Amino acid sequence: MRATLEPATTPPSGRGFTDVVLRPAAVAKAFLGEGHPLETIAVPGVALAENDVLIAVELSTICGSDVHTVHGRRPAPVPLVLGHESVGRVVAIGSAGAHAVDGAPLRLGDRVVWSVTVSCGSCDRCERGLTQKCRDLGKYGHERIGAHRELTGGFASHVQLRRGTTIVRVPEALPAAALAPASCATATAWAAVARAAQVRDLEDARVRIHGAGLVGLTAAAIAAEQGARVEISDPNPLRRALAARFGAREEPDAVRPEGPDVVIEASGHAVPAALSEVATGGVVVLVGSVFPADPVPLDAESIVRRVVTVAGVHNYTGSELADAVGFLAGRGRAYPFADAVGVVRPLSELDAALAEAAAPAAPLRVGVVAR
Repeated sequence: MRATLEPATTPPSGRGFTDVVLRPAAVAKAFLGEGHPLETIAVPGVALAENDVLIAVELSTICGSDVHTVHGRRPAPVPLVLGHESVGRVVAIGSAGAHAVDGAPLRLGDRVVWSVTVSCGSCDRCERGLTQKCRDLGKYGHERIGAHRELTGGFASHVQLRRGTTIVRVPEALPAAALAPASCATATAWAAVARAAQVRDLEDARVRIHGAGLVGLTAAAIAAEQGARVEISDPNPLRRALAARFGAREEPDAVRPEGPDVVIEASGHAVPAALSEVATGGVVVLVGSVFPADPVPLDAESIVRRVVTVAGVHNYTGSELADAVGFLAGRGRAYPFADAVGVVRPLSELDAALAEAAAPAAPLRVGVVAR
C-alpha cells in the first residue's frame, strides 16, 4: 500500500510530537483473543515522537510464536497487532531524527529491519549488555494496542518504531523473503551460535542441532560458515531433508564415539537429549524452550563431572541483529534463505495464513503483504 504523507492541519499532538496523516489510512489486523477472527483496524494518522520512525511494511512473516499466541498456547495482552518479523521502508521520521545501528542518520526511503525489542539503554540490564531483557522492555507484535499506539506489530501496512529500537539498513539486492525473518529467526540463531563460540572454538567442532525449523537451519548455516561440522536432528523428514541445503551433514558424524562439542537445542522438545549427549568440556545452548513445557530432569553430577556449560539464549542484542544482517548480505547468500517463505498471502487473508502456518506440512515461513 502506498500512502501519501501530509502534515496535519491541527497542531502537534504534544510537545515534541509531530502528526502525520496517512492517505489512504494505514491498516492493521488486531488479534482479539483465541477463537476470534482478526479484526481490521484503520489508522488515518500517527503522532511521531521526536525519535520515532514510521515504516511502510514490505513483507512480514509468520513466526511460530504468532501461531502459538493465536492458538492460546502463549499469553498475550489483547487486543494487539501480532507480527515481529518484517522488512520495510522509512516513510516518516520524528522531528529530532533517528539513527541506524551504525550511527548514521536514517533517511526517507531507507530499507530496514528492526529489533523485536525496545530497550531503555540505561537500566542495569542494558548496561550489562542484556538489552533484550531491559527493565522497561517493549516488544513489537507483543504489546496491547493503546491510544495513538496502534501500529505496534508487523501484520499491518505500517509500523511505528520508537526510541530504543535497533534499526538496521539492509541491501536493496536481498529478497524481502530472506530479510523479514532477520529480526527473529536469523538474529536469534546468530546469538545462539555466538554464545556457543564463547566457550568452544567452532573451527572443526562437531555441532548438533535439535530442530530443523528456521532457527535451527539458520544456526546450521552460521556454524558451518565458521568451520563447524554440523548435523541436524528433527522428527519431521521434510524438515530433515532441508538440512544439507543449510550446511548440515546428511548423516551423523561417526568418526568419534564421544558426543558433539556443541549442542544447540532449537526445538524445545529435546533438552534431556541435548544435556546427556554433549561431550566432555562441551556447551549446550538452549534456545527453543520459549513456551510452557513439563519440567526437565537434570543430572547435575553428570554436568559437573563432564565440565559442561549450559547457556540459555532468548532474543538477541542490537549488535547481534546487525551481525545477522551482515551474514545474510555476505556468506549467507550461499544458502536458500529466500526459499524459506513458501507462500505469501495478502493481509486481508491473515486468518487463513495463520492456519496455513500452523499446518503439519507448513513451509518454514508464510509471508504476509498489505495489498
